[in-house]
Amino acid sequence: MHANTHWVGGITYVRNHHGWSYLATRLDLGTREIIGYALLQTPDARLARKALIEALKAQLTDTTRLMFHSDQGIQYNANLFKETLLLHGITQRMSRRGNCLDNAVQKRFFRSLKSEYLNALLFINHQAVVSAVDDYIRYYNNKRVNSAIGNIAPALKK
Repeated sequence: MHANTHWVGGITYVRNHHGWSYLATRLDLGTREIIGYALLQTPDARLARKALIEALKAQLTDTTRLMFHSDQGIQYNANLFKETLLLHGITQRMSRRGNCLDNAVQKRFFRSLKSEYLNALLFINHQAVVSAVDDYIRYYNNKRVNSAIGNIAPALKK
């Protein structure tokens, strides 16, 4: 699979002392790199859209051949998100209802993020979560090897 042909996305949550932080990511299936992400204190369509916009800014490419896959969450069914995909000519595809394996690569990233880093930490506020996630994503993209792409870091696959 080539870079910038298939992106997957998902949303997870991280507890902090004042409540929850919600993380939306965009992962390129060709490189396994996190190409865009957003953290907000609400898990709504703005979160999903913000992560998509960040990915689009980072990947200056023709998006008319791009397919975006996610679960069937309300964030991805919202008009705000669907209109953003349409504006950029991106095809949307969603997992089958109740089948988490359809988005397994995205779920695996969240598992790695939490088990390798976040679960060992306590966060005083949302900004502390943002800082920790930024650190892990830089590590994940630039240093953490991925067996699915030949035991190299995702940023090296380009």
